Amino acid sequence: MTNDSPKEQNSIPTTKVQRSAKFVTTGIKIGGNYVKHYSKKLFNPQMDKSELNEDNAADIYESLSELKGSALKVAQMLSMDKNLLPQAYTDKFSQSQYNAPPLSGPLIVQTFKKYFGKTPDQIYDKFNVKSSNAASIGQVHQAELNGKKLAVKIQYPGVGDSISSDLKLVKPFAFRMLGMSEKELDVYMREVEERLLEETDYELEVRRSIEFSNACANLNNVVFPKYYPELSSKRIITMDWLEGQHLREFLSTNPSQELRNLIGQALWDFYNFQQHELRAVHADPHPGNFMITPDGKLGVIDFGCIKEMPADFYYPFFSLTSTNLFENRNETLKAFKQLDMIHENDTPQQIEFYFGMYKQMISLFAKPYINNKFDFSEASFFEELYGFGEKVAKMPEFKQARGVKHFIYVNRTNFGLYNILHELKAEVNTHTYKPHVLQEFVEAD
Repeated sequence: MTNDSPKEQNSIPTTKVQRSAKFVTTGIKIGGNYVKHYSKKLFNPQMDKSELNEDNAADIYESLSELKGSALKVAQMLSMDKNLLPQAYTDKFSQSQYNAPPLSGPLIVQTFKKYFGKTPDQIYDKFNVKSSNAASIGQVHQAELNGKKLAVKIQYPGVGDSISSDLKLVKPFAFRMLGMSEKELDVYMREVEERLLEETDYELEVRRSIEFSNACANLNNVVFPKYYPELSSKRIITMDWLEGQHLREFLSTNPSQELRNLIGQALWDFYNFQQHELRAVHADPHPGNFMITPDGKLGVIDFGCIKEMPADFYYPFFSLTSTNLFENRNETLKAFKQLDMIHENDTPQQIEFYFGMYKQMISLFAKPYINNKFDFSEASFFEELYGFGEKVAKMPEFKQARGVKHFIYVNRTNFGLYNILHELKAEVNTHTYKPHVLQEFVEAD
């Protein structure tokens, strides 16, 4: 973990009024950016929107960084979905995957007093008030107790209490940036809110972290910190400090192909073991949640966001990705209906259109599952994947809400995994933890 943090923040807007005022100010700035853009366009009609996107991305990111919490988390999520946003937003928002402005010492001490009735110095032998890493929901500090090096994650004040109101405030920005229909955006925001409410409950995170690290303990080359429930609370988590480098730092050392493949295999196994054996998955695959340890293992340092997959989603979805189900049109249609991708009141023409599009989409997504080995350095696979995503994003037929809510985090998880493997340029054995599949489905009601 690195210590080159951005400038410290001495206060954080916590009330609804303060937070909405911040959004209003940002909205005014964005309005100004549009005025500036169209004024320049009068003199240069050929001018594209790249400068406007850069200005808007910078203003929105600056505002969300100060607000922390769910608003910044949504930005972080959007930055991982390369199809949804112009490049300028993706580049700017991806900063939140690694670092956001940290909070100052007095605010940290205040949080400890609130939850433990003690200052950090009264709890640990040593506590560094300067954060090592600051992200969207909390920041990490280094501490020591009984000779053990610890990582202490502290949630930003007000974050857990402002999720619903923040998401209402972020909705107009998301609406403008994503171009989704109102109904689709509501489904997206509801699912995001549900996960964020869980993610800000640090007591739940400690329980899940212990449960998942125990369940994944036998995986090759994957390591987890030990968690300390007695030194944790609703807004503070204490765990072992894992030495290592984040993905960006690791790649800058120009690691061997063998080591890239080893880390890539560990990631693939970690995700697919959870998806197919636990039916619940670490649904936040941004690079900031992983470390590569000095002995070349994958360290997983955050279990805040877990997505459980019910059977009525799991079986139809993974049976479509991992069998020859597409050869049976009737069973494929049943699976699509069960997943709400094809609706009961669709016309025969709509059924034909969506059947063809979803078949193409899933076949593309499933390519890594088809053979026993897959080379994620293959640029052509990602060009095809994103090219198809961009084409679909522009189609009016996909402006209406389709697909059950579980797709939001399951797609995010798998595309996030693919992206990290692509950055690693790893070749992995994809047959290690295979999906459990069905060949027949009940007719959707």
